[in-house]
Amino acid sequence: MWGYDSDFMEACRRELTIEPCDLRSSSIAVAEENGKIVGVAQIKVIGSEADLLKLFVEPTTLRGGVGRTLFVWATDQATSRGADRLVIEADPDAAPFYRRMGAEDCGLAPSASIPGRMLPKLVKALRST
Repeated sequence: MWGYDSDFMEACRRELTIEPCDLRSSSIAVAEENGKIVGVAQIKVIGSEADLLKLFVEPTTLRGGVGRTLFVWATDQATSRGADRLVIEADPDAAPFYRRMGAEDCGLAPSASIPGRMLPKLVKALRST
């Protein structure tokens, strides 16, 4: 949780929750190890652009490959659905991970949960042009 307190997490609850309708409007993958959920990813493709809506890894499993596996799933899903690029609004602490995965910075985006908070916005090209 990157050290976020309970008030911060509560402010983000709505944005972080997967609703039943999300199962129809987006693609979701869950990572599991030894019967325990250790990560989740969600993408939504509209036209030639995919949004990485969520990619979370259980903090105790960080640096174990779960994030990389979920990111590869997300890019494969986006590509198979015709997307040319994957857009990511990242937690500031997660942005270096996405850069290592080949995403490039393309500005900032306002947080949907915390007024005034800006998040790194990154783009990963999915097809060579």
